[in-house]
Amino acid sequence: MSPPIERDVTVFGEMMMMLVADRPGLLEDVQTFHKRTAGAETNVAIGLARLGLRVAWASRLGTDSMGRYLLGEMRREGVDCSHVICDPSQRTGFQFKGRVTDGSDPPVEYHRKGSAASTMGPQDIDGRWLAASRHLHATGVFPALSPSCLAAAHLTFDIAREAGRTISFDANLRPSLWSSAEVMRREIEALAVRADWLLPGLEEGRFLTGHDTPQAIARHYRERGARFVAVKLGAGGAWFDAEGASGHVPCFAVPCVLDTVGAGDGFAAGVISALLEGLDPATAVRRGAWIGARAVQVLGDTEGLPTRAQLEAEGP
Repeated sequence: MSPPIERDVTVFGEMMMMLVADRPGLLEDVQTFHKRTAGAETNVAIGLARLGLRVAWASRLGTDSMGRYLLGEMRREGVDCSHVICDPSQRTGFQFKGRVTDGSDPPVEYHRKGSAASTMGPQDIDGRWLAASRHLHATGVFPALSPSCLAAAHLTFDIAREAGRTISFDANLRPSLWSSAEVMRREIEALAVRADWLLPGLEEGRFLTGHDTPQAIARHYRERGARFVAVKLGAGGAWFDAEGASGHVPCFAVPCVLDTVGAGDGFAAGVISALLEGLDPATAVRRGAWIGARAVQVLGDTEGLPTRAQLEAEGP
């Protein structure tokens, strides 16, 4: 028997301290950086918490200043961090991110190998606690960190599925974290086909499925049991395919693109929040597109994520 619902969404994954350059140029030439947070799963967690959902995050951090900073930021956002382990024998991952002025993806340099989060495994998964969440959101980053993280990711899917909870999955491919492209394709696809709601980018979908069009990519996953698929098309908006509905949702116009990193996480937060509220698929994708458009207009990963009040006042 599944435990009673205690929260809306749970995520597992690594959070890193991010140092963002204060001006364009080669990272080695930059003298001043601004401290921010980064992490695919935690970006979504923050976005959902700002929209008023009850969100929990499970991970590992060091007890260094970076770990203390990240834990404090997540608690300030109202995210449940009761299952974040702080280990004095391990270190917290971090990254440097450059600035660009042409709307392209900024350069990012990761320092995460051997981080505290990469040591997570099935032993860190509290099944009853996870089953008390309405929904599990996962990405392809956490399982890429290490073989033990991959095993833990599969276990979270097992628990959520057995408890009758929904699962969303964003491929978030990170080739540098895998031994080969083929291993990445095999392992990410094995998780993707177990999810209820899928949020691939167009190029990710092409790589994973071998299909060229967003319609064919969505159909690939719908035929394998997905209830909702939204293929992100960047400036082209998104194509969605769900039970009883499908179609194209255009992107929202933005005056200037400052930083594309985090746009997909904003899209995920919008879609997941709307679907959990019982809104129809097209409305969910419009909300995701609106939040994604906000995200590309700011420098950090989470600065553009709206509060519930901002969504109600300004959103679609």
